Amino acid sequence: MRSWIPGESTWTLDLFVIANLALALGLYLWGLRRLRDRRLRWSPWSTTSFFVGIALLALAYLGPFETLAHSYFWAHMAQHLAVMMLAAPFIVLSSPVSLAVLATTGRVRAGIIRALRSPVGMLLINPIFTWLLFAGVLIGSHITPVMEWVLGDHDAMAFVERPLYLIAALLFYYPLIGSDMCARRPRPAYRVLSLGLMMIPETVLGAIIFLSPVTLYPSYVVAAERLGYDPEFDQQLAGALMWALTMVIDSLWMMLAAVEWWRSEEWRTARRERREQSQEVG
Repeated sequence: MRSWIPGESTWTLDLFVIANLALALGLYLWGLRRLRDRRLRWSPWSTTSFFVGIALLALAYLGPFETLAHSYFWAHMAQHLAVMMLAAPFIVLSSPVSLAVLATTGRVRAGIIRALRSPVGMLLINPIFTWLLFAGVLIGSHITPVMEWVLGDHDAMAFVERPLYLIAALLFYYPLIGSDMCARRPRPAYRVLSLGLMMIPETVLGAIIFLSPVTLYPSYVVAAERLGYDPEFDQQLAGALMWALTMVIDSLWMMLAAVEWWRSEEWRTARRERREQSQEVG
């Protein structure tokens, strides 16, 4: 299978990425086996979400986007969207923390729970901190000197940019969607609001890139001259992806948070009615 760039393979063999994805997959499957041995039930939707998240990471960092991202800004932007706004929330919905707690015992389980409730753990799930971290990583990585540094240094991309993107996104979505033993979740209304507010830096960044009268990243200008495409169109396409698709994707996660809010209110109403009925009978 060939890429759009003559002489380059569509799929990238990155052993570091493969090893990390294999490790994550192995740990999750180990946890599922431990639950099965103990005859504990586990949601198949959680398992499916994990596999979807891992598949999206593989598509972003091993598939065609990884090959094309070195020469096309729109492909680089597609990687960001796949990792931060799709792969990370799907991994959160797979409830890896709950699985780790259920699959372990003794000191390991106690250590996980203690870490979740520690001051550092509480800070890392604070929605204000996670919002600022997510927005800061997203915007900061697109400042021209930072982007040029990452594009010109493989280690910076592999060990700085990619981990930051995934970690920031996991921390942002963790208290907002799903239910994974979060020690202090914000109120449902705040979850929906936080997801909605994230559209602001995403759409502003996309608009700036799309509407910029000059090309922002010299590395992609050089690639365009080498491959014979229009760097301005490439940049506009990247900006359009960030501007438009993020609004669609964020709307989906907001809908999920709204459904969780509705279900929690429905459960609270049912519990209150049962309590009132028991008082009347008594």
